[in-house]
Parts: sequence; C-alpha cells; structure tokens
Amino acid sequence: MNKKLDQGMTLAFEPVHGYLPAVLEALGIPVESQIATFAKASFQQHLISPETRARFISTMRSRWMGSRRQGAGDRDRGCAARDDFLHHQSTGERKPRATRRDDCLTCHESYDTLGVPGMLLRSVYAAPNGTVLLELGSYNVDHRVAFAHRWGGWFVTGKTDAMGHLGNAAFKSENEAESVETNFKSYLSPGSDIVALMVFDHQMHMTNLLTRVGWETRFALHEKTMTPEKLAGMAAEIVDYMLFVDEARISSPVRGTLGFEEKFAAQGPRDRKGRSLRQFDLDRRMMRYPCSYMIYSAAFDGLPAEAKDAIYQRMWSVLSSQNPRLSIEDRRAIVEILRDTKKDLPAYFREL
Repeated sequence: MNKKLDQGMTLAFEPVHGYLPAVLEALGIPVESQIATFAKASFQQHLISPETRARFISTMRSRWMGSRRQGAGDRDRGCAARDDFLHHQSTGERKPRATRRDDCLTCHESYDTLGVPGMLLRSVYAAPNGTVLLELGSYNVDHRVAFAHRWGGWFVTGKTDAMGHLGNAAFKSENEAESVETNFKSYLSPGSDIVALMVFDHQMHMTNLLTRVGWETRFALHEKTMTPEKLAGMAAEIVDYMLFVDEARISSPVRGTLGFEEKFAAQGPRDRKGRSLRQFDLDRRMMRYPCSYMIYSAAFDGLPAEAKDAIYQRMWSVLSSQNPRLSIEDRRAIVEILRDTKKDLPAYFREL
C-alpha cells in the first residue's frame, strides 16, 4: 500500500471515520468483519473503553486492521497491521503512510505468540470500565478453546442459543458479572459479529503457527541443523490445527448478525462442484469442510519449500488414511476441493 501511495494513490479522509473506510477498501477488508473489544489490554488501554475499540479482519488475504473511536468531535485514527506489526496512525493533516512499530513486540513476541512476532488473542475478565482483572486469570484463545471461555472483554452480537460465553459481560469477581452494552451507531457496522469472532480465533493462531514454522525452518537450514524428524514434528502440529483436530464442538446453532457469513463464503475459491473451504457449517462445527482456508494465504505460500513439503506430506498421510477424527466423506471432499483450487498441490493428492 505504501508503494501505491508513493505512486499517487490517494486515500479519502472522512470527518467521522478518518481514513478507516478508505484503508479497509484498499486492503480488501470487509466492514462486515467488524469485531469490537472493550478490555484495556494493550498499549492503547488509556483510549479503550466500552465505546471506543473495533477491529476488522480480512479472511481472504489474511490481513487485519484495528481502529479506535474517540470522543465526540475527534477524528478516528486507524492502525493497520502487516507482517505482524502495528502501524503508524494517520490524521487528515498529513499524507497517510504505514510504518512499523517495534514497541508492539513487547507483547507480540512472547511465549504466547509461539516465540515469534505474532498475534496475541486473549479472553479476559474485564471490569465495567474495561480494566482487566488480572487476578481472575485469562485464556489464550483459538478454535480449540471451549465457548464458555471465549470473548471475555469483547462485544458479541449474534445467536448462540444454549451456548454461553464470557462476551458482553463486565466482572466484579469471577462469579459476579453485569451486562455491558455499547451503541454501535458511530461504528462502520452495527455489531461485533460472533462468526467473525470465531474466524478471528482460528486465524490468529494459524498465523502464528505458519510464522513459526517459517522462522524455525529457515534458521535450521542456515545452521545446518534441520532433520526430517524436526520437520515432521512441526508439520504434524500445523496439520492437526489446519484440519480442526480438537476443535471445540458447537452444541447449538450459531448465527451472525452482520452478513459476514455470506461475505466470507462468497470469496471462494470453489471447486468444480461449487464447494469451498470457506463454507460454514455453524450447526455442529465451524466449517463445512474441516480444512483451513489459510492454505490459500500468502503466509502459507511463502513458506520454505522444505516446510511446505513436510506439511503436504503430513496432510496426505492424514487425508488418505482411516483417520478416526475425520470421516471418509470429509477427507474425500477436502482432497477434491484442494485438487481444483490449490495450484501447487503435490501430484500424489491425485491418488485418492
């Protein structure tokens, strides 16, 4: 985007939302992906409250962007994320530009991000003003975490029926909570979509796994310490996650409110039968076909050849065998979809 800006691309500035709508459009991030948090759990905690924070995610290009809504009369200031770093916030008085901020790595390069610059996604117990109650603990969230432990400190709009979660609640103690509401009138989208939150949960950890295997493979190759066993171990962890092994099951139907489900599923790509890895289930599990759409991401495509080969070999080993965690129907559908939609798929995927 910086290169395009240098070549003359302009971003429109709005009095209410600043550069946010223009940057979302430039990055291909749909407004329907809006999710909002009120927990004061970042460097910007002095600006976060139940009225001020939203994020947007692109599930097509594996990009995300954060913004905060300030008080009446103030301009929105957006911060875009690329390569796992938060970027400079822009105002209407000067030419917008994305810049790296290494201070974000204070939190975003740690044990919780798998030891690489990555994404940190937590469910916390937040007080009514958004302050995180550290003494009550927290949960690092991905798609394997039970719904009962997800989305603490986040707003959640949508239908979950019998399934409870920690969203939309402010706590005085672990067992004493009150409902928290916000007026989405001044946001780009009127809610914090539960399906977008589920996708966010999956995508953040998947991003970290791909970043880590890339780093560790390149380092081991440079140091000449790479072994087939090391590659196989990393590939096994990634493939289990990609194929939604140990995914937290859905006990009652989930439905969003913002049209995100349709926007997400329409992105494709689709096979000759019209099937896509971006199609939802949402009645018994998140995805209709349990294989991560992140296999189409630049993060996956940019992996060292050795790492990608090990991941494909592990995937084939699982998909071509009698794996009790995947039905024959799911395994066959995943292979057929990948054959039609993944250009660099190894030839041995044609054998099933």
